Amino acid sequence: MAKILSPEALRQFKEDGYYTPVDVLSAAEARDLRAKIEAFEASQGAPLNGLQRNKTHLLFKWLDDLVHDARIVDMMEDILGPDILCWNTLSWTKEAGSGQYVSWHQDSNYWGLAGGEVVTAWLALSEASEQAGCMRVLPGTHIGPPLKHEDLYHENNMLTRGQEITQGIDESKAVAMPLRPGQMSLHNIRLAHASGPNLSGDRRIGISFHYMPAKAMQSVGQWDSAALVRGRDRFNHFAHTPRVKADMDPETVAYHARAAEAVRQVLYHGADQMTGKL
Repeated sequence: MAKILSPEALRQFKEDGYYTPVDVLSAAEARDLRAKIEAFEASQGAPLNGLQRNKTHLLFKWLDDLVHDARIVDMMEDILGPDILCWNTLSWTKEAGSGQYVSWHQDSNYWGLAGGEVVTAWLALSEASEQAGCMRVLPGTHIGPPLKHEDLYHENNMLTRGQEITQGIDESKAVAMPLRPGQMSLHNIRLAHASGPNLSGDRRIGISFHYMPAKAMQSVGQWDSAALVRGRDRFNHFAHTPRVKADMDPETVAYHARAAEAVRQVLYHGADQMTGKL
């Protein structure tokens, strides 16, 4: 019996490749976590950038706690079963008026993950309205062969290599997934998705969590890591990331450097250039 997601939600996720919205945090909790991010950014004099955006939970205890939070992991168990790894967390901040966008793409083409379904859980820490450039998806595109992508390297594209699906996109079928602070959307990593620029007057701040069954494996990198968040790992395809004791703890900051670079190598595998966006 499912712990959180209804039979209808599970049916939609299976057939359409997504489900939204899910209330996870209170508005007050979301404000508090946004404040933590922005306090850290103020302390370093710059937004989270480069490798800080990748495996971000290894830098901050509050985010590592969220990776393991039952309010999220229970949903993952509904979809993935009892033995669950979190491969990655990514921070996604679109500055107001910056022109930043995300082109239509399928993450499965670039993450090297095989052997099991992978779910992205995208958490809003600020208003992710259509005006602010919320995610849009093309239902059903997670079924069937991968769509053709090209690496275009547009400067304002937030993706590593500006990868973009160049054919087969019908914008009239796109579904917007606006979220309030504290809400989460779920999608299959094979699902085509995109987001437009932030035309609001506030930053659009979100964090994506990427969960998979313990049987999943990395088909590209020589070494990779993941957090065991529930159950057992009988396969040991990934090194288990340590729990974080405190924000910017030297032990996990050092582990982050290796783990984030390993993911970076996977994301740029086969690319003509490395842009430094992650």
